[in-house]
Amino acid sequence: MSSKTALVTGSSRGVGKAAALALAEKGYDIVVNYARSKKAALETVEEIEKLGRKAFLVRANVGDVEKIKSMFRQIEEEFGRLDVLINNAASGVLRPAMELEESHWDWTMNINSKALLFCAQEAAKLMEKNGGGKIVSLSSLGSIRYLENYTTVGVSKAAVEALTRYLAVELAPKNIVVNAVSGGAIDTDALKHFPNREELLEDARKNTPAGRMVEIADIVKTIMFLISDDASMIRGQTIIVDGGRSILV
Repeated sequence: MSSKTALVTGSSRGVGKAAALALAEKGYDIVVNYARSKKAALETVEEIEKLGRKAFLVRANVGDVEKIKSMFRQIEEEFGRLDVLINNAASGVLRPAMELEESHWDWTMNINSKALLFCAQEAAKLMEKNGGGKIVSLSSLGSIRYLENYTTVGVSKAAVEALTRYLAVELAPKNIVVNAVSGGAIDTDALKHFPNREELLEDARKNTPAGRMVEIADIVKTIMFLISDDASMIRGQTIIVDGGRSILV
């Protein structure tokens, strides 16, 4: 395990940061990717290094294909390999469908959907050199059900889930396992941008059959399972981690 490397996009905070730390605890060296919050990203780097692993910081907006290619060139120069890609970085404009502009659509689709395709292309080149790898993307329930003001993000996450299926088939001959994790409402910084944040949180607290809200740790544990050898026969799936909330109307 000492030489294995993982890239977590958007790993300066939230689920991305928690996943990066969990991977470091398992012995992976980590590529910490961020777009804006350098201070938070440096804190992630520091925590990884305290765990005794190497952390390599790369600033790149994953909605830009040239930035993606540059990031992977840096990864190849630094590590010469990549074993795990966690496609976590996300953004989006939260407005009703009738109020969306072309720039809102393009911004959200580029970061949330296009990034998976082009990161996977570059990751696969490095992964196949070492006999394979694992790719896990983060989705959300808005991909399969209506959420208020969530049009751009919901559609972009539906694209992530569809692309996960296509990549799972086409990358299987390279021994690259591709899946996604879809979480229920989690009280993270990202949720602060939702105008109906309190309503979402209250719904999750009251109506989750498991009796509590989903936490970041629940998502991370599922990610860690999907990159393990125990999950090698799970391919192209989106695992919903919501305590049963999506089962109810």
